[in-house]
This record gives sequence, structure tokens and C-alpha cells, in this order.
Amino acid sequence: MAVIESYSRTDSAVLFPRIARLVQAGGVLAIPTETYYGLGANPFDGTAVARLLSMKGRPDGKPILVLIGDRAQLQELVGDVSPAAQVLMEAFWPGPLTLVFASSARLPLSVTAGTGTVGVRHTSHAALAELLQRTGPLTGTSANRSGEPPVQTAAEVERTIGSLIDVIVDAGPTQGGLPSTVLSMCDGVRMIREGPIDRTMIQQALAARGFHLKP
Repeated sequence: MAVIESYSRTDSAVLFPRIARLVQAGGVLAIPTETYYGLGANPFDGTAVARLLSMKGRPDGKPILVLIGDRAQLQELVGDVSPAAQVLMEAFWPGPLTLVFASSARLPLSVTAGTGTVGVRHTSHAALAELLQRTGPLTGTSANRSGEPPVQTAAEVERTIGSLIDVIVDAGPTQGGLPSTVLSMCDGVRMIREGPIDRTMIQQALAARGFHLKP
């Protein structure tokens, strides 16, 4: 059964280094995000990612989102960051925008699902961003079994998959809502999924700097 660790800013200086050691040892934890709780594991650890996929009952062939707490962490995950991507990061990160890049060769196939790409989001959730500063990038797939609804509290995580994970970071209920907007940055800018940051907002940010969104 997972240990539930309650987050507070006063205790995080002790709690988060301990969680970082767990992550480096191959642990899997539940983490709060802007919308729902997610499952965090070291994305460079193929064994940890395989364990995460097994507990979700998730089929092969679907790439896994990676979360960062600082834009500098992007460079270890991706191969190239285009000028258009820089514009979008300046406009919307941290926030509900996932950018899909050509992935670093360091990422295992279990993260990229053989696509050669990885989706990355710079989180705006304060507690999670602080944790990511300690752990480095973490996976961010939802903390539920595949096919089941996402969950918004640590208690729901414990009830659904608590017996399978190591730690639940309880930072209170999450807000729910729309999943992030997703853009592919491979060969131009293409909308994969429209979310809180809509097409018009993306087009305006790009056009102001001489770029455009593909139809």
C-alpha cells in the first residue's frame, strides 16, 4: 500500500529530497497536476516506466507525457527546439500546453512508443513544479487504470491503485477540467488536440512573431 505524504511548503525541503531518492531508485508515485492526479516515474528508467504501464493496464503503442518544472529540463528530453516552439513556450509556459518534439535518444521506447517523439509540458502547479526541481522530469500519465475516469484526490488514488504505487503526494484536491492543448512541433506547428489554450490564441502568438499554425 502506498504511503501518503502530505505536501506543505514548510516541510517540502525534507520531503522532496526523500521522494527524489525514491524516483532515482525506480519508484512510482502519484502526483498532483493542474487537472487530475498523475503517475510519476523517471522517464529515463525503462524498468520504472514498464512498471507504471503494467499498473495502469495500458496497452503498448501510446506515448507517455513528460512533465518538467523548469524550461532548462527540456534539453535532456528532446532533440531540437525550433524558433516557433520558443515563441509558444514564452507565451504559454508554464501552463496547459503540451508540445510534442523529436525525442532524445536517451528516452526508452516505453515512453515514446516507438514514435521518435515525446510530449512535454511545463507545469504551472506550484507543488509539482517544486517537486520536479528536485526529481528532474517525471512522467505525467493519469493516476488511474486505463479506461477508468481520472481522479482528483489522494484518497481516490489510494482507493483505485494505491496498492500498486510507492508514494502519493497529497497536495489537496485538483481542479479537474479540460486536458492540455497539444501541438506537434515536428515539421512546423500542427494542432493535435485543442484544450484550454485554443486555436485562435495559438495562431495569434505565432503570427506576432512571423510563424503560422498548419491547417
